Amino acid sequence: MSATASSYSITMRLHTAPDHGVVGAVATAISAAGGVVTAIDVVDSTRERLVLDVTCSASDADHSHSLEEAVDAIDGVEVYKVSDRTFLLHIGGKIEVASKVPLKNRDDLSMAYTPGVGRVSMALHEHPEDVSRLTIKGNSVAVVTDGSAVLGLGNIGPGAALPVMEGKAALFKRFANIDAWPICLASQDTDEIVRAVEMIAPGFGGINLEDIAAPRCFEIEQRLRESLDIPVFHDDQHGTAIVVLAALTNALRVVEKSLTECRVVLSGAGAAGTAIVTLLLAAGLTDVVVVDRDGALCTGDESLSPAHTDLASVTNPRAVRGRLKECLVGADVFIGVSAPGILQPEWIASMAERPVVFALANPDPEVDPAEAEKYAAVVASGRSDYPNQINNVLAFPGVFRGLLDARARDITIDMLLRAADAIAHVVRDEELNPSFIIPTVFNAEVPKAVAAAVRGVGVGE
Repeated sequence: MSATASSYSITMRLHTAPDHGVVGAVATAISAAGGVVTAIDVVDSTRERLVLDVTCSASDADHSHSLEEAVDAIDGVEVYKVSDRTFLLHIGGKIEVASKVPLKNRDDLSMAYTPGVGRVSMALHEHPEDVSRLTIKGNSVAVVTDGSAVLGLGNIGPGAALPVMEGKAALFKRFANIDAWPICLASQDTDEIVRAVEMIAPGFGGINLEDIAAPRCFEIEQRLRESLDIPVFHDDQHGTAIVVLAALTNALRVVEKSLTECRVVLSGAGAAGTAIVTLLLAAGLTDVVVVDRDGALCTGDESLSPAHTDLASVTNPRAVRGRLKECLVGADVFIGVSAPGILQPEWIASMAERPVVFALANPDPEVDPAEAEKYAAVVASGRSDYPNQINNVLAFPGVFRGLLDARARDITIDMLLRAADAIAHVVRDEELNPSFIIPTVFNAEVPKAVAAAVRGVGVGE
């Protein structure tokens, strides 16, 4: 049975016989079916019946139905209603707009709105450089998507992407006190997306591109960086790259290897993979082989797309050929940002001594982390139910906090490198071990450290 997760958490309302011993029977049945009981509450107790709310977690949707059936099969127990706690959390959305100023009387209105607000507008007309100081622009980010590459779900469109963008906005507020808005565009045309973002840019201090498919995302980001005077950050690329470099920095400290002397194999030549390679090369890596579904990318292969040709031109210095299994032989590090189950655990045995494995495909990684641990010295994944979670939340809130504070107009490679270094060094030497190479997203020092690192570059320190 796969590990249970709170994202598949249900609450069952049960009507049972008036026997408190049924609580134990219910808990036993759920446990026997592979579920984990997290709460049992007696809602009502009479001589005729008990009403219980039983909350438990499952491994997936099918498993949650199995838990329901296991409980319903108990004599004297009726499953009256089942609530999916994740869907309940999303009812009405996850974010809201709140006023920062009191609006209790006419005096308040006359300053916050007309006529007082007109004075501020005219002042900004005369001094547009003050817009960031006198409006929300200085603390606002647009989270922009076209819905073409949402999580691991694919091209599901802007409406279905909205819950993810809401979640992103909530994370900006929670971890960096930044006000962010989900902008879900009803177009997957590059020109239209670029123009739409250019038109809304005056109201924002930064643009966070999210879940836009490659290779379109590369052109969109590049064109917006050229046309806008505010930073544009594609989190699927650069946020992922920052956290991977931070985690790899510490993993290599654990296994006592140097990045400049390592051989890395990276599976996945999309947006995330390309950005990871670019940042690792900037950090000093010299030997990385990128593998996609057809095998290793290598210069001279005329079947490659333009984007893959460019990637091949800066990677694979030993001209390695073959599929993932062949490419892994002798490698120090595997990084996966591709597809589930493509790496057989026993292949790790062919890698160099004390190998590092980052299986980051979500929700199902390239290799089961528990199986990979039998062969690798350090294992990381994108999942929260295993040690060493590689999570972009460690990067983007602090990055944007630093950018906004510095009134930066662009994002540089130096900023990304310093952000990764800041995250890595939040983990103190005495804390570092194979199961703890990256700080938790709830470590309050992380966004502060990242913001300070980015802010320093932004003001030219």
